[in-house]
Amino acid sequence: MPRPFDLLPSPYRSETGVLAHRLATLQGALDWSAAAAVAAPWVQAVRRSPPPFWAMESLLKEYPISSAEGLALMRLAEALLRVPDAETAIALTADQLGRADFDGAADSTLARLSSTAIAMSKKFLPEAGNEPGLLSKLGARTVVAATLRAVQLLGRQFVLGQTIEEGMKEAASAKKAQRQLSFSFDMLGEGARTDEDALRYLASYQQAIAAIAREADASRHPSQNDGISIKLSALHPRYEDAQHERVLEELVPRVWPLCEAAAASNLNLTIDAEEVDRLELSLAVFEALAKRVAQQCPQWQGFGLALQAYQTRAVELIEHVTALARRHRLKFMCRLVKGAYWDAEIKRAQELGLAAYPVFTRKPHTDVSYLACARALLVASDAIFPQFATHNAGTIAAILQMASEERVPFELQRLHGMGEGIYREVLKHPHVGCRVYAPVGAHRDLLAYLVRRLLENGANSSFVHQLADESVGMDELLVSPLEQSRPDAPDADRLPLPPQLYGANRANSQGLDLAVVAHRQALMDAYAVTSVGRVPEAEADDVQTACERAVRAFPGWNHTPVAERAATLRRAADAMQQQMPALCALLVKEAHKTWGDAVSEVREAMDFLRYYANEAERIQSPTALPGPTGESNTLRLEGRGAWVCISPWNFPLAIFVGQVAAALATGNTVLAKPAEQTPAVAMAAVKLLHAAGVPAAALQMLHGAGETVGAALVAQPGMAGVVFTGSTQVARIIHRALAAKDGPIVPLIAETGGINAMLVDSTALPEQVADAVVQSAFRSAGQRCSALRLLCLHEAIADGVIAMIQGAARELQVGNPADLATDLGPVIDAEAFDGIGAHLERLHAGARALLPPSMPSHVVPNLIEPQMFEVPAIAAVKQEIFGPVLQVVRWDGDPMVVIQQINALGYGLTLGIQTRIDSRAQALAAAARVGNVYVNRNMIGAVVGVQPFGGEGLSGTGPKAGGPNYLLRFCAEQTLTINTTAAGGNVALFTS
Repeated sequence: MPRPFDLLPSPYRSETGVLAHRLATLQGALDWSAAAAVAAPWVQAVRRSPPPFWAMESLLKEYPISSAEGLALMRLAEALLRVPDAETAIALTADQLGRADFDGAADSTLARLSSTAIAMSKKFLPEAGNEPGLLSKLGARTVVAATLRAVQLLGRQFVLGQTIEEGMKEAASAKKAQRQLSFSFDMLGEGARTDEDALRYLASYQQAIAAIAREADASRHPSQNDGISIKLSALHPRYEDAQHERVLEELVPRVWPLCEAAAASNLNLTIDAEEVDRLELSLAVFEALAKRVAQQCPQWQGFGLALQAYQTRAVELIEHVTALARRHRLKFMCRLVKGAYWDAEIKRAQELGLAAYPVFTRKPHTDVSYLACARALLVASDAIFPQFATHNAGTIAAILQMASEERVPFELQRLHGMGEGIYREVLKHPHVGCRVYAPVGAHRDLLAYLVRRLLENGANSSFVHQLADESVGMDELLVSPLEQSRPDAPDADRLPLPPQLYGANRANSQGLDLAVVAHRQALMDAYAVTSVGRVPEAEADDVQTACERAVRAFPGWNHTPVAERAATLRRAADAMQQQMPALCALLVKEAHKTWGDAVSEVREAMDFLRYYANEAERIQSPTALPGPTGESNTLRLEGRGAWVCISPWNFPLAIFVGQVAAALATGNTVLAKPAEQTPAVAMAAVKLLHAAGVPAAALQMLHGAGETVGAALVAQPGMAGVVFTGSTQVARIIHRALAAKDGPIVPLIAETGGINAMLVDSTALPEQVADAVVQSAFRSAGQRCSALRLLCLHEAIADGVIAMIQGAARELQVGNPADLATDLGPVIDAEAFDGIGAHLERLHAGARALLPPSMPSHVVPNLIEPQMFEVPAIAAVKQEIFGPVLQVVRWDGDPMVVIQQINALGYGLTLGIQTRIDSRAQALAAAARVGNVYVNRNMIGAVVGVQPFGGEGLSGTGPKAGGPNYLLRFCAEQTLTINTTAAGGNVALFTS
C-alpha cells in the first residue's frame, strides 16, 4: 500500500512566505555584524597564506568552473578514468583540451607551469575529426597517459583513500596534525541500478564499519569516534516513493545490521540526504530504524541523518526529527548541509510544472534557512547533537555565536579537500571540533561525486569561490544574508516559477508530484468514480453527412478572428487543467496508462492548446512586405477547409488534441477519427472543446475502424487535408488514396514510427546509460513512437552496460497500471500482444536473449515483461516492434560508420547519443538523418515548443508537431497587392 499521508508540509510552497518565517525565527537570535567581525580575521589569514595549488580554493581561483579551462578539466576528471580504449581516450582528451585556452597567464608559478604543460601537450593531440598519424598517435598516447595521471592526482585531493584501510591511515595522519579532527567515511555509493550493485555497496559499508570499529573506543560518545555515512539509494535499486511498501520490506532489514554494528562500537552512522521526492520515504525508513534502536540499543546516541537547508521545509523536517527522538527517548546526531542537488531539483520542478520550487532559489535565502535550521537544532539539545557542515566563514562564526549562547555541544564539518584554509584558522579555538566528511573508493568511482562538489562550490556566488577571489572585498564576502533577504532587497535574479517557464505569453501546464500524497489523492478519488462510457460507432451515411457539415461550417469558423479562436483553445486548456484528475483516470482505465504517463499526457494536451493558440496569432497576423512606392503588399494566412485528423491509441489525448487544435487554431474545421481502442478519451476532449466555444459543426468526431470510417473520411471529396499519426504502412495507404482522388492535391501530414537507435561510446557514464535505456525502451510498455528499439554499444563497455540494464530491467514492476508502484502496464489489446509475441518467437529463435522470456499474466491480460536480445548487426533489425522489446548490437571503430548504418535503415524519428566527447556528439547529430537527436539523456517525452517532434524518411513527412513550422501546413497563403496611387497619388510621399 502507498503512504496514506505526508509527514511534512508540501514542498511546493511560496518561497517568500517560508523565507519570512525563517527571518522571524532569527530576529534577536543573531548579531551578524559581530559574527562577521569574528570571521574577517580568518579570511584575511587565508588570503595571506593560501592553501596549496591543488586545494579546492586554489583550483577554483586558477580554473573557475565558469571558464572554458575549468570546465574542460572538470569534464576530463568526470570521464577519462573510466574510458578503457586508447582511441576514445585520445579523442576525449583532444576534444576537451581543444576547447580551452591554456596559453593565458595564470596567477601562481605552479599554475603557470601546469598551464604551459597542458598547452604544449595539446600540440600532440589530433584535431577533432582528424585521424592522427603514427607519430601523432604515439605523442597523443603519451599526453593521455600524463592526463590520466594528473586526474588521478586530482582525485587524491578529494578522495581520502581508495580503500577504507587507506582512508583510515590518511585520517590518522591528519588527526596527529589537528587533534580536534574526526572523520565520517563515505564509501562513494551512488544510487544502485541493480540488486547486485546494492549488495556490493552493502558489503563495502559492512567492511568499513568493521574497520572503523577496530580503531574506535566504545566507551566514548560517538562524537569522539570516527563514523560512517550511508546512502539509502545505494542499498536498494528502487529507492523511490512509488515503491514505498517494497522499500520498507526489503531495505530496513538490510540496513539494520549496519546500525547494530555501529551501535556496538558507539560510532556515528549518518543516513545521507537524497532528493526532495525521496524525503518522505527516507523519513519512513529512518523512523522504522529508530524504533529498533529504541527497542534494542536505546543507549546509542550515534544514529542520525543529514538535513538539507536549501529545502523550503527544512525547519519542519528538524521539528519532525526532534519530535521523533523525544517520542522514542533517543538522541540523534544530525548533520546540517546546504544541499547538493539544487540544479536537479530546479529542473525537476520545471519539467513537472509544479506550483513552486522545493528549494530556495537564491543563495542568501538558503543561507538564512541554514541559520534558522542551526538555531532549531541548537535549541533541541535534549534530542539532537548538531553537526554543522559548512565552508562559509560567516556561517561558522554565526554558529559559534548562537551555540555559545545556548551552551550546547556541537561539531563543525567540512568536506575532505575543501575549506582547509578556513578551518585551519577556526580550529585554533581549542574547544571547537571538526568532522571531515571523507569519500573513500576507487578514483574512477568518485566522478559523479567530484563533479557535483565542483559545481556546487565552484559557482560564482559560493563562499569558496569568492574566498579565492581577492577582488571580492571583505564587506561583500561577509555580507549579511539576512539583509540580502529582506522583502525590500533587490531581487533582479529571481528565477521564474515553473508555471512561468515559457514567459508571460504561454503558461506551462501544471503537473503533479506523485510523491506528494495530497497531489495523488485527487487522482485516486477520480479513479474510484470513473467509468469508460460506450461511444457509438459512425455509419457510412454519418461520414458523408459530417463532411458536408464541416465544409459548410468552414467559412464561418475561418472568418472568426484568430484572437477569438485562440482564446477558445486557451479556455479549453484551462478547463483541461481543472479536469486533470478525471482525464488521468480515464487514460488509466481505457488506455492502460500508468499514473505518471497519464499526468504527462494531459499536460502535453494542454501545452498543444496553448502553444498552437499563440502560434496561430503569430502566423495569421497580416505581414506587410516591402515593395515600390504607391503600392501595398500584404501576406496573410487563412485556413484551408475541412481537415481529417486520424490519431493513434498510444497517446489518445495528447496527439488527438494536438492534431485537432492545430487545425482549429488556423481556421479549419475538423473531422476527428480517434483510434478504435480509445474513443472515450477522445470524446471527453471533444466535449471539453465544445464547452470552451468550438462550434459543434467545426469539430465532429467519428468513431470506428480505420478500414471503414477512416478510409471513408480520406476518400470524401472536399477534404482540405489529412493529418495522421500511426504506422508507416497505413500512412502509405492514405497517401495512395489521396493521390488517386480527383480534385485539388491536398496535403498529408504523417508522423509514423521508427527503428529508433541509441549510440553509446566508451566515455558514457554507465549508470546514466542504463537509466536512459530503461526509460526509453520500456517506459509506457515501449508503446511510444519515440521509444528506443536498437541499442548500439561500444565493444569495450558492452558487457558491463548490458549487465546493468539487465539488472535494472529485472527490478521493474509489471502489472495493473492503476497501482502507483507499476512501471509497465499491459500493451493496448490482444492483437498487439499477439503481434509482439510473434516477433519474440522469431527473436528467441535467431538472436541471443538477454532477459528471461515474458510469462503470461492471469491477473492483468496482455502484459509483456521487458525483453532484450543481442543481434549480430544493425542491418539485422528490419522493422519496428511496438512494445517493450530492445535489440542490442556491439560496435567498435568509427562511430560515424554506425550512424551511416542507422541511416541506411530508412527510418528517421529519434536518435540517442551517449558520449562525453562534445565534438563527436555534434558531428554524429549532423550526420544523422533523424528528426530528434537526444544527447546524454533519454529519448522520450518531447515537450511542446521545446523539442518539436517528428521524423523523416519512413518516419514521416514533417513538419514537426509542437514546433514553429507546424501550423503553416494547415494554412493557405494569400498575397494582397493594392495600387495606392489609383485614387490620386501616394499620400505617404506627400507627408514624408
